[in-house]
Amino acid sequence: MDAVRVALLRDVLAGTEWLGATRHFAGTLRGSVVSHGGGLLLVGTPEYEPWHLAAHLVDEAAWSGTPELAPTLVRHDARPSDPAHLAVGLGRLAAARRGETLLVVAPGETAAPLLDRVCDARRAGATVLSLGPGEGELPAMAHEVLPVPDGSELDLDTVQHLVSAAAGEDVLPARRGPRRFRDRLSRLADLLTAPPPTRW
Repeated sequence: MDAVRVALLRDVLAGTEWLGATRHFAGTLRGSVVSHGGGLLLVGTPEYEPWHLAAHLVDEAAWSGTPELAPTLVRHDARPSDPAHLAVGLGRLAAARRGETLLVVAPGETAAPLLDRVCDARRAGATVLSLGPGEGELPAMAHEVLPVPDGSELDLDTVQHLVSAAAGEDVLPARRGPRRFRDRLSRLADLLTAPPPTRW
């Protein structure tokens, strides 16, 4: 979904709770990775890998000048022969530490093996965010939850588009301080001359 479609979707959703909820969740995500600077880990379930969200966050990280938003996609069946950005396995969750952010995207109930790893990451100090049904053990251990229950007006994929687009917006101006006009021009020049982000 491109920026034009996201804008149209936002127009359609004006007046609903979805815009505020997705912006709040995205602000928490961005605030966590920017303030802690420890990196973003993104994991799904064995049946559902959020690679599409990973690709959008990589784009938003490049376009917004917030490299911390570019996630490490953690996969259940990663193999050493996979390309580097797809070869990170669940063992990476065991190495999660304070300052890192773990975003778990699950369309349904999360299985015990993944829950155990998420719990260990939280105990080690990682910030845990959950995007999914909003009920069960995973939301209970998450620091921030964006529930997308079955039967919602929006499906999980659409909500991920809204979250990734909002995460790329400058929602934390107070932390960065006022920027001078020259700084903004310099930033724009950097964005226009930078190579395009790598596609997945």
